[in-house]
Amino acid sequence: MAFSLDSWGDDSSSEALAPNVTLFRSLADTARLAILHHLAGGEAQPDELSDALGLADSTVSAHLSHLRGCGLVDLRIEGGASYYHLARPELLDLLISVELLLVATEGGGACCPHHALREVD
Repeated sequence: MAFSLDSWGDDSSSEALAPNVTLFRSLADTARLAILHHLAGGEAQPDELSDALGLADSTVSAHLSHLRGCGLVDLRIEGGASYYHLARPELLDLLISVELLLVATEGGGACCPHHALREVD
């Protein structure tokens, strides 16, 4: 899919925006976002992610599978061990842009209480 800044915003139909919505839905999960943030620092094995993020192995496995299916992470197998890493450098750019946007909007959540993260028991 070719992208040009000159054509940005020309088609704001639901059909044209569907891939964007799908991508942002994939990122709109605390565990998946934590995994991506961790992988932004370099590749990691699933058990390292589980330990670092305090998530169950099965949770990490499911989210890695989801992220891999979206083309956001990839893996390298060496000696029977799996090492996951960000699949595209553009993803790191996106994560950094989100952080900059949060700083610029003083956290963002204050203006969007409907979408603010709620604690789960």
